[in-house]
Amino acid sequence: MQSAVSAPSCAPHRTTGTTGQEDRTISSRNDTIAEFLDEAGIDRAVTGDAFVLDAALQQLRRRFLKRELGTAALAALGLEQELDLPELEVLIAIWAPSNEFGTCDETETMVATVAARLHIDPSRASRLVSVVIGKGLAQRAASQEDARRTVLELTPRGQAIIEAVRRFKFLVMGDFLSGWTEEERRTFVPLLERFVAWTDDAGRVGPDRFETEVAEIAAQLRRKCAP
Repeated sequence: MQSAVSAPSCAPHRTTGTTGQEDRTISSRNDTIAEFLDEAGIDRAVTGDAFVLDAALQQLRRRFLKRELGTAALAALGLEQELDLPELEVLIAIWAPSNEFGTCDETETMVATVAARLHIDPSRASRLVSVVIGKGLAQRAASQEDARRTVLELTPRGQAIIEAVRRFKFLVMGDFLSGWTEEERRTFVPLLERFVAWTDDAGRVGPDRFETEVAEIAAQLRRKCAP
């Protein structure tokens, strides 16, 4: 049981959503946000879950920034002296597995394609591509669709590295998911895919759907930050 003695700014309390079911704990520092979302028509139970989900996602993001699985793969396969994680990601983007980048109409990969797939600046993509080419892991080739265009391909060495890293990754991931029931996997995967699809449009949802609320947030910020 949680102690009744805690810092006033962080003391949690229970809230109840419209369904009457007990909501997630919402700390007092999030009270004003929860009340603001109430006014926007978002159920308090949903708000509580949103706080929990956001915290989990922030932890996940920090772990992915460290890319521990990729680092472990390079170390286990004796590749850490040959290439680093950004270079590995470029190789993956050139190879473009459909389960990571989806099926698309593009049959050839160019520097601009790599930049788009990795969501990085084209100039950075160009520098990384030059590095992996210099290491003999990728190569430029003439396009089969347009002779004026240069495309990117993996060399046999680059292809072998990608295959080895992917085997390592799915070995570890498969071991983890083996501890889940089939029902858990069938429930989790489509929900995660649905959430990932939403993130593509999330940036537009605020201004488009909550124009009044966003204007209120901006006005309040200006008032608080006024000299």
